[in-house]
Amino acid sequence: MREYQKLLVVVDPTSENQAALARAVELASHSNAAITVFLSIFDLSYEMTSILSSHEREAMRQGVIDQRTAWLNDMIAPYRSRGLTMDTQVIWHNRPFESIINAAIAGDYHLIVKATHEHDKLKAVIFTPTDWHLLRKAPMPVLLVKEHDWSRQGKILCAVNVATEDPEHDSLNEKIIKHGLDLAKKFNAEIHLVNGYPGTPVNLAIELPDFDANNFTASVRMQHEQRVDYLAETYGIDPEHCHVKEGLPEDVIPELAEQIDAELVILGTIGRTALSAALIGNTAEHVIDRLNCDLLAVKPTGYVSPLQNS
Repeated sequence: MREYQKLLVVVDPTSENQAALARAVELASHSNAAITVFLSIFDLSYEMTSILSSHEREAMRQGVIDQRTAWLNDMIAPYRSRGLTMDTQVIWHNRPFESIINAAIAGDYHLIVKATHEHDKLKAVIFTPTDWHLLRKAPMPVLLVKEHDWSRQGKILCAVNVATEDPEHDSLNEKIIKHGLDLAKKFNAEIHLVNGYPGTPVNLAIELPDFDANNFTASVRMQHEQRVDYLAETYGIDPEHCHVKEGLPEDVIPELAEQIDAELVILGTIGRTALSAALIGNTAEHVIDRLNCDLLAVKPTGYVSPLQNS
C-alpha cells in the first residue's frame, strides 16, 4: 500500500498470539513498509513508593522499560532476519490510547495496527476501551485485527454513506473506496460496497393514514441504489458486488460481512467525542464487536485529533 509506508503496531503483553504484528508483517511484505512495534506500560506501584527517591523510582521504571524492550526485540528477531525493517518503542504512560496516538503523530505513521477483543457492552459505555479512543481520536487510519486470516482472492467490504450528498461524506466515501482498491490490488481481492438505508418511520404510517409506506421505502431504496451504482461505476467496481439493504449500518454491515466471508471491512468514522459519542457512539464502534474480521477505520480529510490541540 503506497499510503502505508510506516506502521505502528500495538502489541498485547497479555497474549502469546500477536495478531496485530502478524497482520502488519503481512501488509509490510506487500509494500516494503517499516514497522515499529509499540508497547505502552504503566504500574502505579512504581509511582506511589514514597520510600524511594524520584531518581530511584525513575531507575526502576527504566528497568521495566528495558526488560520489555528486550522482550520486543526477541519477538521481532525472526522477522528482521527475513529482511523486514523493524524497530521497537516502549513508553511509560498511564493512558495507553494517548501514548499510542502521540507516538503515531510524532513519528508521522501512516497506519496504527492493533488487535482487538470483544468488549462487554455495558462496561464499554462506562469504561471506554482503548480501541474506541483510537477510532475517535487517531488522525491516521486504524486497523483493528481479529482472528480471521486474509486469504488470496478474498473479499474487502467498503461501507459507504450515501444518505446525503454532503461534500464531506462524498470525500470520505472516495477515501474508503481508494483504500479498498489499493489493498485489493495488493492481495488480489474482490471489492464489495455496502450501504444500509432507513426503513419507513413508524410514526408516519400511524399519523398519516394516506401515507404509502411501500412507495416511500421503494423510493428511498432506489435513491440509495442509484448513488451506490454511481460510486461503483466511478471506481470500476463490479455492480454485482454492490449491496444495498434496509436497516441500520451497525446491523447491515456485520451481517453482510459474515454472509460474504469478508476478510476486511473499511468504513469511515467522523471522530465524535464527549457525551454524544459516549451515549450514541460511531458506526465503527457499534460494528466492531459484531465483526468476525478486521476493521479499517479512516477519518475525513483534514481531521485534526483533539490530542494535537491539547
